[in-house]
Amino acid sequence: MTPLDGALWLVRHGFAVFSTDHPGLERCAGIGQGHDPAVCTDRGKHPCVPFTRAHTLDEDQVRRTFGEQLRNVGVAIGGVDGPDGARLLVVDSDRPGALEDAAGAFGYRHTPTMRVTTAKGHHDYYWSPGSLQLGNGLGALRGKFDGDVRGPRGYVIGPGSVHATGVIYELVDPEQPPVPAPAWLLTAIQAPAAPPVPRPAGAPPREGGGALVGLVRSVLNARQGNRNSCLYWAACRAFEQASKAQLDVRAVAGALVDAATHAGLTEAEARTTIASAYRSAGGTL
Repeated sequence: MTPLDGALWLVRHGFAVFSTDHPGLERCAGIGQGHDPAVCTDRGKHPCVPFTRAHTLDEDQVRRTFGEQLRNVGVAIGGVDGPDGARLLVVDSDRPGALEDAAGAFGYRHTPTMRVTTAKGHHDYYWSPGSLQLGNGLGALRGKFDGDVRGPRGYVIGPGSVHATGVIYELVDPEQPPVPAPAWLLTAIQAPAAPPVPRPAGAPPREGGGALVGLVRSVLNARQGNRNSCLYWAACRAFEQASKAQLDVRAVAGALVDAATHAGLTEAEARTTIASAYRSAGGTL
């Protein structure tokens, strides 16, 4: 299956697609605030268009986009409409069996659904009730699941795409559609994450210092559609202050990751943006 094959299969089954970078290109074709294609090392995943509004279900456009240039396929989760107003939810496992293990940790069995294998694990596609306001946060899954959750504001790389390692994303069973997400999974995602382990007495605050509290708060309060750019701006300012005050930059990065995931970004997205901001400041995380 090629990216074009995968994109055509997706749109014929109601999944909105868009183009992303392909590792076969000499330089990353991705765009976005804080993303520098010239130094990109996470190839094959960055959107080439503003995917929340520039996705498509049109087969002719798909043929032009993926048949005339080298691109991977992205699935715009928020652009997919399910039965009875359901919304798409994709669980991204970083290793085989991660979701099965998480289900077992909550006392349940994994519910088989549409699955795409990836370089590290798999994507499980589910329908969630349209009345739920789901983000990209793990909720109570944090610490019990190796991976991420992608809600309407997110995207995943689709079948037929090529990973930087050369692995092709593949449908396990092309005849298996998404099924309703199990109640235990929806409950876990919406539940608050477990409270952090108390820090030792006298340890510096997680924000990395009082001067950084306002920046962390700005990330926490960022609105949908502006979270990534707000995080990039806050990270740049935070690293500038950390350098002047000789603060631990990893502690600063940790505070920003915590705030960004609470605001709705995935941990992977947050760390990529923060690392990009730190590189612009001349450092390496």
